[in-house]
Amino acid sequence: MTNQLAVVILAAGQGTRMKSATPKVLHPIGGRSLIAHVLDTAAGLDPQTVVAVVRHERERVAAAILDHAPHTRIVDQDEVPGTGRAVEQAVEALPADFDGSIVVLSGDVPLIDVPTLQRLVDGHVSGGRSMTLLSAIYENPTGLGRILRGADGLVTGIVEEKDADEAQRRITEINGGIYVFARRALERALAGIDTNNAQGEKYLTDAAAAILSEGGAVEAVATDDPWLIAGVNDRAQLSDAGVEMNRRIVRAHQRAGVTIQDPATTWIDANVSIEPDVEILPGTFLHGATSIATGAIIGPDTTLVDCEVGEGARIRRSEATLAVFGADVEVGPYSFVRPGTELGAKGKIGAFVETKNAKIGEASKVPHLSYVGDATIGRETNVGAGTIVANYDGVNKHQTVVGDAVRIGSKNVLIAPVTIEDGVYTAAGALIRKNVPSGSLAMTVAPQRNIEGWVAEHRPGTNTAAAAEKNGEQQA
Repeated sequence: MTNQLAVVILAAGQGTRMKSATPKVLHPIGGRSLIAHVLDTAAGLDPQTVVAVVRHERERVAAAILDHAPHTRIVDQDEVPGTGRAVEQAVEALPADFDGSIVVLSGDVPLIDVPTLQRLVDGHVSGGRSMTLLSAIYENPTGLGRILRGADGLVTGIVEEKDADEAQRRITEINGGIYVFARRALERALAGIDTNNAQGEKYLTDAAAAILSEGGAVEAVATDDPWLIAGVNDRAQLSDAGVEMNRRIVRAHQRAGVTIQDPATTWIDANVSIEPDVEILPGTFLHGATSIATGAIIGPDTTLVDCEVGEGARIRRSEATLAVFGADVEVGPYSFVRPGTELGAKGKIGAFVETKNAKIGEASKVPHLSYVGDATIGRETNVGAGTIVANYDGVNKHQTVVGDAVRIGSKNVLIAPVTIEDGVYTAAGALIRKNVPSGSLAMTVAPQRNIEGWVAEHRPGTNTAAAAEKNGEQQA
């Protein structure tokens, strides 16, 4: 037996119990589809070949597989139903000179991990077996295939529940649906398997009896972690698997030096990276390829999607997507940071601020109640409360450039395209339509006009009119 290794992933099922227009294996947990988790695990074994067998929603499933793992070989299952036929076609797609071990995985079993599979493969090869499978002990094995053993404890076969008799149904060791085969033994076994069973399918599990009949060695290795073999067949199981995966991700970060105050309300995708001495507060969701540097404090009630967070950053009660935050920045509360935002070191995006395609320089601040879009702001600039960057003319987006050490007054409107050079002040309420040269004060001057008697004439009978009349009597 050689050290060659191939992986076959079964992804042809319809998944009717999901009751979904989305193919079952494309439903996500932990920031990836079910099939993507399995593909990543397969890649961790460093196989020579990965083959995925597809049928239902073939184009969508194949496209998703190739997008995630471009070197995967796609095989279409034909009209013959059953896992045995699916694997048979996958084996036919392997190079003719491949004479190693074949790992068979299911595309809807996302929690199987590399160390478990590696141990299974190593034991299979060192033991010179023809077939090795992962099993588990279930108190309630209803609906699952059972491992049959003889009086000597050796595996004698596998029986699906629908084909089992009463004695066999009382067996608690179940088939986990994860296998390692020697190629040539598997080929011979599959060639002799028919569809004469309760479901009219070509069972892969029948390979055990076929291999044993020709003198091959078969072993079932039990795991004490049933989540490793837990399949997803409906929305409830999808949720359960997602919760368990998140629990494992959170625990791994905690053991790597991350403080997570409330694991039950913290959700972290598999691709997120967090350095030691980060603190995650309750109600935090970290998605996609988000990375967080040491010393940052995230949360509470914060969602980050594909964001880069620098050392010592503080982000609270905010939502951000595709944004870059420098070291020691402050964000929130209630900030909405949209794609393309870059906040320089020691900068601030404060309460009720929205940004998009905004580059905000080091130590610059947008403290509160503002919108900054399609803008570049220099260093050490302050944007006053209520400022709006008017970047859209109804057809096109335009750029606003604000220099270093600028003081934008409260309730300004910066109408793009416009440039405010370094060292400028703008007055409160200014409407900036023209470029402002360095060192200037920009203001919009309009005399205040008071129309006396307007309330009594236009709002008679209101409490405002009554208050004005009373004030007039007192002054008289």
